[in-house]
Amino acid sequence: MSNTKSAAFSDDDSSGRAALSNERALSEEIPFALADERLDRVVALMAEVSRSVAARMIDEGAVTIDGVVATSGSARVETGSTIEALVPVPTDPRPTADPAVEFRVVYEDPHILVVDKPADLVVHPGAGHKDSTLVNGLLSRYPEIASVGEPQRPGIVHRLDRTTSGLLVVARTSEAYGQLVVQMSAHEPERVYQALAWGHLEADRGTIDAPIGRSPRHPTRMAVIDRGRPARTHYEVVERFAEPRETSLLECRLETGRTHQIRVHLKAIGHPVVGDRAYDGHRPGIELDRPFLHACALRFRHPVTDERVELESPLAADLVGTLQLCSG
Repeated sequence: MSNTKSAAFSDDDSSGRAALSNERALSEEIPFALADERLDRVVALMAEVSRSVAARMIDEGAVTIDGVVATSGSARVETGSTIEALVPVPTDPRPTADPAVEFRVVYEDPHILVVDKPADLVVHPGAGHKDSTLVNGLLSRYPEIASVGEPQRPGIVHRLDRTTSGLLVVARTSEAYGQLVVQMSAHEPERVYQALAWGHLEADRGTIDAPIGRSPRHPTRMAVIDRGRPARTHYEVVERFAEPRETSLLECRLETGRTHQIRVHLKAIGHPVVGDRAYDGHRPGIELDRPFLHACALRFRHPVTDERVELESPLAADLVGTLQLCSG
């Protein structure tokens, strides 16, 4: 890519420009699947922004490749290069209240609340999901969270995948938000999930310690890769089933919180989550419209009172039905 590089990147300012307060930093290695793609398309995919926003980022000097400022969105990229970018964080319009969004609150006080999120509900607005998210519903019931945390994800300190059901803590005040963010960064809260995995795991309990990053072959998915971010999942087998096919019900505890962590880790050890189309878990024998993954327990220090908060959530109805099929 030597000829392209000289035309596409500027050596005048190899450090790029300084980040603004309404920007977030992105740094990722370009995977094999995006080799020889246009830079503006790669930026759009990795930063989860529109193509036009990606083009503007490049024009404004907010994108570098291997430390050199990019100047052309039509430049072709190479596998293994490191892309760094300052991604604009939307500040307007803010999410709006939507009373039609349904969710159940299992705990609340003046500082926090804990939601039992249903499956197929996106947590906050983002690329492809501008409304009808949990945040829109929260703003309808708890309008005070509008000024808590980030404008596009008010009150949100951790997330669940759209297809994952279960417990999620939300901050109602800035004080609670700040303390919860500190706890999450230190991996203090105990987040426990129930997952049904294909096959019988040999050990009754264990730890999967494997770094996770963007998949080299599928840039919209994650994978265990050498240069990924550290990720650790602890698991324990609750029950093993033989029918209709061999499966294992697991309790998984996150020590870190990477995107799709449990799903990626279980696939990596050869036992993908039942129903998980993205990570090889959709197989004959059990029909399920989503991954069998439920955030069943949440334990943490109250961010204001310092008291211990311990909550549990029963399995969602569709997952109960799947277990009944397995247990005969």
